[in-house]
Amino acid sequence: MKKWFVRTVLAIAILFLAAFWQLFFSSRPALTIDPATLAGDGSTIDYCDLAELDGRGKKAADIPKGNTPGCSYSHFPLPVLAECTEPLVSGAADIRGLWIGVDGVHVGHVERVEQCGRRTVVTSSGIIHDAGPNSTLGETTNDTEGGVLFTIGDREYCPRTSASMIWNDGVLDFHVFGQGPVVVRRYLEGDQLVWEYVDGSVTRMDRICTLPEDQKVPKPRGRRFQLF
Repeated sequence: MKKWFVRTVLAIAILFLAAFWQLFFSSRPALTIDPATLAGDGSTIDYCDLAELDGRGKKAADIPKGNTPGCSYSHFPLPVLAECTEPLVSGAADIRGLWIGVDGVHVGHVERVEQCGRRTVVTSSGIIHDAGPNSTLGETTNDTEGGVLFTIGDREYCPRTSASMIWNDGVLDFHVFGQGPVVVRRYLEGDQLVWEYVDGSVTRMDRICTLPEDQKVPKPRGRRFQLF
């Protein structure tokens, strides 16, 4: 009995260490976002002036995947899908634009949602989550979460994340690891964008046209323990 207990504890410890290593020490995904998009200033754009998705420009699969540099971008970047005009897929609601939380858990939260064809990009709080067909990487976000748990020297360590974004009758479901359970849902309710999280929290967001001044540079996130 004692031997079985020790083996069980050891197995759990090994699984925990393996998961921790994968989350924080595995190689980061390749940075494939267009450098000009990352370097540009996305705070100067009128996000109520939405492009017509008439199919005359690029398709989603023609544009490099957007992702987060390290654990956070240094300033709010340009839109990833600016040149894409592929019509939205059947079942997708048009939630493009800039949104701010006005009710619920994340009041004041600001996020930009881009859509094109079957592709969706959410940019907020230092991170860029891009899911769907692209010209450089897989379809899941395969990115970082952004919150820095600890630092070693000058290097920041934040957890890896991976999710797919799939439209389900007007609801955008985020499936963890691409094929896992739904952890986030976004959908329109009247003029508001509703954001539901797996912990049961709900945030209602209103559309805004310009990026608030305090959102141009993301605030540092995470516990940020200094190990060495």
